[in-house]
Amino acid sequence: MSRQENLDTFFRDGKTVILPIDHGVAIPVPELSNPFQLIEDVNPYVDGYVLNLGLALRTGDLLTGKGICLRTDVYNTRITGRGAGSINVYGLGEAEMVGATAVMNMLYPGAENEETVTQNCADLISESLDVDLPVILETLPVGLGQREHYTVEKIGFAVRLAAELGADVIKTAYPVNGTSDDFKRIVENAFGVPVIVLGGAAMNSDLDLLSMVHDAMKAGAVGIAIGRNVWQHKSPVAIARSLSAIVHEGAKVEEALTLLKEPI
Repeated sequence: MSRQENLDTFFRDGKTVILPIDHGVAIPVPELSNPFQLIEDVNPYVDGYVLNLGLALRTGDLLTGKGICLRTDVYNTRITGRGAGSINVYGLGEAEMVGATAVMNMLYPGAENEETVTQNCADLISESLDVDLPVILETLPVGLGQREHYTVEKIGFAVRLAAELGADVIKTAYPVNGTSDDFKRIVENAFGVPVIVLGGAAMNSDLDLLSMVHDAMKAGAVGIAIGRNVWQHKSPVAIARSLSAIVHEGAKVEEALTLLKEPI
């Protein structure tokens, strides 16, 4: 497939709901003890998945018709302070082997190992030009979970860096205590490169989660890549359905909350 055709596997009507289930390398994930059943359950409401190689090798036909994004790094949150928040492990060869239609890597401006991580991202993008595999850069100031750095200015720079490096899609965080106008400024820093918003740690509030997604979409995001707030939810299928309604149908927050209570 062409680069655009690969990218299109994640998008429906120009929008996307991506479910990352790549967290097992970073944190204990008891809620992901059966990722295959999770995929089956949420598949009607999810357009694509982010996977590590081990899981991608074992999903078989479960992902038929879905976007498949292979992680090329390990985002080890336990030793981020030593500059190991992104450890490059795989490349495009492994992605092609498992039938991936995109790859994803962390980009951490301001991290201790910023030079290494930035070069890894640049190398990945350069190599991707020869095989037409899109690159999604997950870009965050300093590192994963460094919320004190998640300001409009710092996230805006992180997004601009990813766009300048040549990312096909940019995944980033909503700024702490930010507004829809704040996120609009961040999206504008991508100069047309599609931006998707991540969910981060479990919010434990359906209202907060759905409001954040609604505001991000209003600001120009093209979709979401939300993992823990889906598979750690008491009803992963229900919250996936409500998130999809906001992204794909333009549902208001109140409508999505009502939908959350309806039978599956």
